[in-house]
Amino acid sequence: MNIQEVDQILVIPIQKEDDIIIARSTARELTQLMQFKPTNQARILTAVSELARNIYRYAGDGHIQFQLIEKHIKKGIKITAIDSGPGIQNIHQAMEQGFTTSGRLGAGLPGVKKMMDEFFIESCPGIGTTVNVAKWEIR
Repeated sequence: MNIQEVDQILVIPIQKEDDIIIARSTARELTQLMQFKPTNQARILTAVSELARNIYRYAGDGHIQFQLIEKHIKKGIKITAIDSGPGIQNIHQAMEQGFTTSGRLGAGLPGVKKMMDEFFIESCPGIGTTVNVAKWEIR
């Protein structure tokens, strides 16, 4: 794959609830800088909020990484959510719309997958979870 990393990785620690707002604000600044369409900005901000909230709620400690990327005539943003929490016991079940362990809506990870162009999740019970997503925009 011919993907060029445009900038260094920007890391936002997620340890308290206010960090979710910082991650979302960072996503807003980056998507505006890259001139993403407003609908794609909203999708990215929503995905970042959900990923950061999952770190805070289920792991208690982790971080969100932002990286600006380019591929041919497309520009994009790669977002990686990493935690060292309990991990996800059953990823397939967690990816089902409506599944929840918290009594909430259960739209989280499936919603993130729908909003983004790329989605990859890896989790090891007792070690943690990593979610990689990307959103592309034609230049």
